[in-house]
Amino acid sequence: MPTIKLSEHFTLQEFTYSETASREGLNNTPDAEALAGLHVLAGVMEEVRSICDSNPVTITSGYRSPEVNAAIGGSSTSAHMSGLAADFIIPGYGDPLDVCNAIKPFMDALNIDQLIWEYGDWVHLGLSRSEPRCQCLTINNSGTIEGFPS
Repeated sequence: MPTIKLSEHFTLQEFTYSETASREGLNNTPDAEALAGLHVLAGVMEEVRSICDSNPVTITSGYRSPEVNAAIGGSSTSAHMSGLAADFIIPGYGDPLDVCNAIKPFMDALNIDQLIWEYGDWVHLGLSRSEPRCQCLTINNSGTIEGFPS
């Protein structure tokens, strides 16, 4: 399958790859609406890459078909299913909390709905088709709290 670029640094393949889909034989091909969302998301992720000193971004989870989302126990309203969310790390920039703190001042300009520091291991960035909430959250084994630790 040829490489399909969504933006300068991001491909459709990296936003749709899923170990769960591969392991369980699930289709993780976005429909036209989700593909449009992925184009918007890739544009925002280009801005994130720039904010983080142009360090490469590793997408750990992007688009999830409803079947893949259910298989991993994702939220039934997950923006991943609309192609509007990505989980990622930027090791060349710093740990995920450093990345969250770098992005936070730009949330409004980038129309970020949710920026989540998850389990200390990755960043979740979600967009919305409606007015973004600009929420900063921390999720860990104790639950969900507003904001990031200082």
